[in-house]
Amino acid sequence: MEEAAEGKAGNGPNGYAEGPAAAERGGGGRLGGCRAFLRRNALVVLTVSGVVAGVALGAAVRGAALGPAQVAYLAFPGELLLRMLRMVILPLVVCSLVSGAASLDTRSLGRLGGIALAYFLGTTLLASGLAVALGFIVRPGAGASALNAPELGLPGAVPTTKETVDSFLDLVRNLFPSNLVAAAFRTYATEYKMLLRNTTSGNVTEEKVPVGTEIEGMNILGLVLFALVLGVALKKLGQEGEDLIRFFNSFNEATMVLVSWIMWYVPIGIMFLVGSKIVEMEDIVLLVTSLGKYIFASILGHFIHGGIILPLIYFASTRQNPYRFLLGLITPLTTAFATCSSSATLPSMIKCIEENNGVDKRISRFILPIGATVNMDGAAIFQCMAAVFIAQLNNVDLNPGQIFTILVTATASSVGAAGVPAGGVLTIAIILEAIGLPTNDLSLILAVDWIVDRTTTVVNVEGDALGAGILNYLNEKEKKDKEQELKEVNVEAVANSKSEGETSPLVTHKNQVSNTTSTADPESKESVL
Repeated sequence: MEEAAEGKAGNGPNGYAEGPAAAERGGGGRLGGCRAFLRRNALVVLTVSGVVAGVALGAAVRGAALGPAQVAYLAFPGELLLRMLRMVILPLVVCSLVSGAASLDTRSLGRLGGIALAYFLGTTLLASGLAVALGFIVRPGAGASALNAPELGLPGAVPTTKETVDSFLDLVRNLFPSNLVAAAFRTYATEYKMLLRNTTSGNVTEEKVPVGTEIEGMNILGLVLFALVLGVALKKLGQEGEDLIRFFNSFNEATMVLVSWIMWYVPIGIMFLVGSKIVEMEDIVLLVTSLGKYIFASILGHFIHGGIILPLIYFASTRQNPYRFLLGLITPLTTAFATCSSSATLPSMIKCIEENNGVDKRISRFILPIGATVNMDGAAIFQCMAAVFIAQLNNVDLNPGQIFTILVTATASSVGAAGVPAGGVLTIAIILEAIGLPTNDLSLILAVDWIVDRTTTVVNVEGDALGAGILNYLNEKEKKDKEQELKEVNVEAVANSKSEGETSPLVTHKNQVSNTTSTADPESKESVL
């Protein structure tokens, strides 16, 4: 009876004894599952913990009244993270685009490029329209004419403005760099000199003359275009270009190994980046309360576009859950929030979107570097909101022509916005010049740029990632359709080959139908009707 009792109480689905020992195993299984989850998502947990720890560190050290030198020392680990991420941008962008363009056939490359261009342009226009609409609804600049108070501690230096035409000409010039080596660390920019000129009436006038200069900063646009064209050229070479394509593929994979090592330092760097930024702010409460409506309107626009509009576009294109897709990108999105740099987030985005979401390497390494350069939905929202805010601040009622100018200029200028912290502030001056507004109020935007720029960058990189997901889905769908079509053609060819005695394609077709439906009907084999 004891044996029967043991057997009765202990037989589980696999015939093993269950009881206290099995309960321990069940508890151990739950513990093991928790450990497995933490092991799989260790980097995500550590990155989010780094942001929380950075806020706590900044709040704790803020009361110590650190000087500028001490704040710089505190930010040093975060500065190392930014330097390491920027170090791999150049090889990552060039090698990934060359290998990506060379791995896709020309027809597929043109199709994917066209879809990507339509996606980037459409989402940026939607973002600009949303920002203008929210600006008129929230009215962040209404009744805020007293914001230029000295106690706000606004920055004194405002970016020098450029003519709208010169800004777009610089964009085209940077697409075609005269020196590829210099493009890795210098970019073209127009400056102005005032020259005295004698008029025909004998008077002397001052004339502003544009002068081309090279300024510090990587010319990503030129490198992207060159890498794309080089990849297509290597593909056209055929067998002769295989060795160079393999070189770029190997270089790209080695760079991704470096990125995987750098990723484990990200939580530490993020903690000190966030902490030092909180410490160096003089009076955050006064700034937030004074410019609260502008900050609220900008972040609300980012939330609506990034949390609703972009996921809806992804769902409409793929019929898949967009939030599950974004769940695998928590680490790069957190990195974007901490670094405020789309370019610095690119390495971790490529790694996570391939490993966590299964996006084809040819798609991710082709689209994401381009998106990090030209797709700036968050920047478009930020720039349009700033333009509407400054117009309301100066009691200027924007007419439909000015609104249209804001939409078009913000969409176009966001392409040339640098993927670095505060890169979008420089392009706001272009919009203000285009609609005839003063640029001296940009100091207000600069004062709170460090707050708004974080959600701006998150929306920028989210738009790139969802675009890569859509293109990957469309590419996989096209491949399946081609495989199905090829399979049907092969089956038809095999069926026809068995009909050795038939010469007419009509008789062959009828014979094929008879083999699959009713092989016992001899008349159907001879009839062509």
